[in-house]
Amino acid sequence: MTQRTSPGHRVRELTTAVSGGIGESPVRPDGTLKVRGEFAYSSDLWHEDMLWGATLRSPHPYARILAVDITEAVRMPGVYAVMTHEDVPGANIYGLEHADQPVLAVDVVRYQGEPVALVAADHPETAQRAAKRIRVEYEVLDPVTDMVAAAKGEGPALHPDGNVVRYLRIRKGEVEATADVMVVGEYEVGMQDQAFLGPESGLAVPAEDGGVDLYVATQWLHVDQRQVAHALGLPLEKVRLTLAGVGGAFGGREDLSMQVHACMLALRTGRPVKMVYNREESFFGHVHRHPAKIYYEHGATRDGDLVYVRAKIYLDGGAYASSTPAVVANAATLGAGPYKVDNVAIDCWGVYTNNPPCGAMRGFGAVQAAFGYESQMDRLAERLGMDPVEFRMRNAIAEGDTMPTGQRIDSPAPVAELLRRVRDLPLPPERRGRVDIRELPGGVSNTTHGEGVVRGVGYGVGIKNICFSEGFDDYSTARLRLQVIGGEPTAMIHTAAAEVGQGLVTVKQQIVRTELGVERVTVHPMDTSVGNGGSTSASRQTYVTGGAVRKACHTVRDRVLRMAAHRLGVPQEGLSLAGGKVVDARGAALADLAEVLGEEVVEATEEYRHRPTYRVDAERGQGDAHVQYGFAAHRAVVDVDVELGLVRVVQLDCAQDVGRAINPQAVLGQIHGGSAQGLGLAVMEEIQVVGGKVRNPSFTDYLIPTILDMPPMTVDVLELADPHAPYGLRGVGEPPTISSTPAIVAAIRAATGRALHRVPVRPEHITGT
Repeated sequence: MTQRTSPGHRVRELTTAVSGGIGESPVRPDGTLKVRGEFAYSSDLWHEDMLWGATLRSPHPYARILAVDITEAVRMPGVYAVMTHEDVPGANIYGLEHADQPVLAVDVVRYQGEPVALVAADHPETAQRAAKRIRVEYEVLDPVTDMVAAAKGEGPALHPDGNVVRYLRIRKGEVEATADVMVVGEYEVGMQDQAFLGPESGLAVPAEDGGVDLYVATQWLHVDQRQVAHALGLPLEKVRLTLAGVGGAFGGREDLSMQVHACMLALRTGRPVKMVYNREESFFGHVHRHPAKIYYEHGATRDGDLVYVRAKIYLDGGAYASSTPAVVANAATLGAGPYKVDNVAIDCWGVYTNNPPCGAMRGFGAVQAAFGYESQMDRLAERLGMDPVEFRMRNAIAEGDTMPTGQRIDSPAPVAELLRRVRDLPLPPERRGRVDIRELPGGVSNTTHGEGVVRGVGYGVGIKNICFSEGFDDYSTARLRLQVIGGEPTAMIHTAAAEVGQGLVTVKQQIVRTELGVERVTVHPMDTSVGNGGSTSASRQTYVTGGAVRKACHTVRDRVLRMAAHRLGVPQEGLSLAGGKVVDARGAALADLAEVLGEEVVEATEEYRHRPTYRVDAERGQGDAHVQYGFAAHRAVVDVDVELGLVRVVQLDCAQDVGRAINPQAVLGQIHGGSAQGLGLAVMEEIQVVGGKVRNPSFTDYLIPTILDMPPMTVDVLELADPHAPYGLRGVGEPPTISSTPAIVAAIRAATGRALHRVPVRPEHITGT
């Protein structure tokens, strides 16, 4: 990994005498346990007298419920409770952004897999058998499955306000601008699953105060708490959530799954209730990436300057809203890509259908748009007779330029530099002579010995907003305690920010070590007894929770230095903490921190908010909608068997600006992981939905990249500090997912000459059969 920092934006270098601070890569406290298979995930939770919960789900994507008979289920030995919508103690409705989804279906089901009834039993198999004995009489209806038709108002309304969740228009410059050269394209993005390995699971324990304690794998403890309490009819303080071990998330755990259901069963039975989805139920139990249909028109001068971008973007939100309004905002506001263009007209619709619900997934609206606009940039470069990288660099945005929303980019935007760097990385050697067939597409199945295999190179670049947008009150809370334990100064950090595998626990420790100069930093379990930490999504946690931890450290440090100045009889100015000591301006140690603290416990709770954002106006979509932008560029090298339609990604290189690499090894992990998910969308991952029904709800038929599918990667990391962010950092997790997909598809196009308007690319798209 190469790291460089722009001198014009260099942030203050922080030094510390303790190891494991900012800029280092300490061993993750959960890493060894996970590698050894000893980490306790939420599916491992256990209580000595617990029951098991199960869910009865609709087999139909759209149907009226005429009757529900639970008689046979209730009679089964070992069954302790059977519950329907009539048993929901509070409001039978919830939703992440818009409350439109029932806890249990009442008179209609709107997607295959919608929960209808619950069972609690003394054994998981008993609970499943009992659920199958519940008799539901349905009147099957014709499902709404066409997202474009739904946007146009065709077909029945699935919700009272119709089938459009949100429509957003962006207008900049002249709507009817003309250009010398123009290309038009229609593109489609399939439904991708987050494919986390840890299924939805949790344990609800009834409490003596009439409330409930829920231990659950989630991404947003406080939003879960609010929705669960509303559905249970309980005050917030009686619904307490603690984060259990999370086996991946990628957006799929932002919405509720089993949270309310487990709590309902626990309160009804008076016993702890555990729920664990199997893999098939997991496919029905969480939202997915929005499928999209996109229509683009790009115009440019003969010299290669972009003149206009026009787009119509349709996003299929499925049966319920989830985060569709925010996904629409991202797809529309970022729909022109990281390019300077004076004239923009983008219309974006997010709609209801009877397809599976869709919501947050890594890249969140920007992924779909990027496949469209990057495909267009390649086609336009070809029409102009220009190199695709040079064409992109010529039109790349930079600091000081304005987005289609009118927002000025006021921090580094090194799009051209990222493209230049990734282009200049060494290419893999050409295949010569005898080749190990395992290195060829399909070679492990002995389908080829090199005949019909063609190599291609392609590029992609993307833009992603960081943190929440459009005026959302985006903040995080951190509670910090510093005291002497066992003769050593020890800090404990407490937040509600979910650790879902991205390494936030380590980052929090690094910040505390750097700011307070202490070696021993412990992390309190994440729960709702501390203030809101927001969701672990939008590449935001290091930014906002890191900001909150840093702010709490500063408050504690100031109090400790006042104590030290008083006890040592010296001015506070110039004092600092380093290496477990109080030091003066010259770095000379004046006292041990443990001696200064003595029996004192210094504690602070702080909230951190980034600078405000604003909702774009309805007429032209103008406004400062976003906090910060992240950028990444990829180059893909692929081998394609043009006769069989098989693809092997030979190399996938990335250049990304991260502002400040708080943990360089974690940064690399995020870029590798995001690139892998982009590869999956490019060539293999898709939930097959026909008539509203999922055809492949298993990891046998839904394919995800393995270590054998991932190629070597060279990663070039830039550190161009954002002056508005803590430590100058920039979110890392999402940008590599955005640019990797179009780069791989561009490489396949280069190898095959095929237009390839859809992802994932299937063999028949390559062979034309």
